[in-house]
Amino acid sequence: MAMDASELEKLILGSMPDATIRIDDLRGDGDHYAAYVTSEAFRGKSRVQQHQLVYQALQGAMGGQLHALALHTSVPDEV
Repeated sequence: MAMDASELEKLILGSMPDATIRIDDLRGDGDHYAAYVTSEAFRGKSRVQQHQLVYQALQGAMGGQLHALALHTSVPDEV
C-alpha cells in the first residue's frame, strides 16, 4: 500500500508545524519519495538527529506504506 505525498507532509507537519516541506515522488508510484524539510526544530542537531525527528514524525510508515525516502533536512536561514 503506497502513501500519498500529502499524507507524508501532514505527518511531518504534525510534529514540526513550522516546517517548510517539498516532496518529490521519484518514480510516480507513491513508494519512493525525496523530502526536503526545513525546520527550526533541527537547529543545533546533527544530521542524524534531524533525520530521526522526521522518521519519528512518520509514525512507523517507513518500511510499510513508505518504501524509500531520500531525506534532506536543513534549518531556516537566519534573517
